[in-house]
Amino acid sequence: MTKQAFVFDLDGVITDTAEYHYIAWKHLAARIGITIDREFNEQLKGISRMDSLARILSHGNMTDKFSEDEKQQLATEKNTEYVKLLQSITPDDVFDGLVDFLKSAKQHGIRCVIASASKNAPLIIDKLAIGDYFDAIVDPNTLTKGKPDPEIFVKAVGCVQVAPEDAVGFEDAEAGIQGIKAAGMYAVGFESNHPLPEADLTIHSWNDVSVSELINL
Repeated sequence: MTKQAFVFDLDGVITDTAEYHYIAWKHLAARIGITIDREFNEQLKGISRMDSLARILSHGNMTDKFSEDEKQQLATEKNTEYVKLLQSITPDDVFDGLVDFLKSAKQHGIRCVIASASKNAPLIIDKLAIGDYFDAIVDPNTLTKGKPDPEIFVKAVGCVQVAPEDAVGFEDAEAGIQGIKAAGMYAVGFESNHPLPEADLTIHSWNDVSVSELINL
């Protein structure tokens, strides 16, 4: 049976907003006395805002320093700066080859869904002007577990009534690949700085893969 749905992570797969996340987290961490670098930031890719904050606080030995309300305030502070940085995004920031890939998917009748831990996914998709290519965006507020738990990917295919085994997931983070595999989907890893050995297929650009080869896996 051919594949019927494609499920996409956002950061690092559709556009590169990872740098904006890094800048915002780095500023917040510095304000509370924690230093993070780009190597540490790799641990934050693909996971939720609160999980990212938890890792930063643990890194700085400050896990017990803040109340739950204060942690929420810190996460909100980070997101406020991140959203300001997002205002500079334009359709030119879509990764090369993706729009042609999405057009081909639409022509083949493939349902496309965004499965991102980012609560800003609708804003980003709107600013990139690619919303018409997607049938649904998973709302992180409906999730109880973060990646690598498969919940977000199961919900994604559920949005378009497709079985996980009939879907392909695209991720750039190890936690995401693990979640895709745990959901029972075929995993395509979008490699940049780090290898993704658990992926079924790895690519470095959207020009490395075609819809026709994926739907007939």
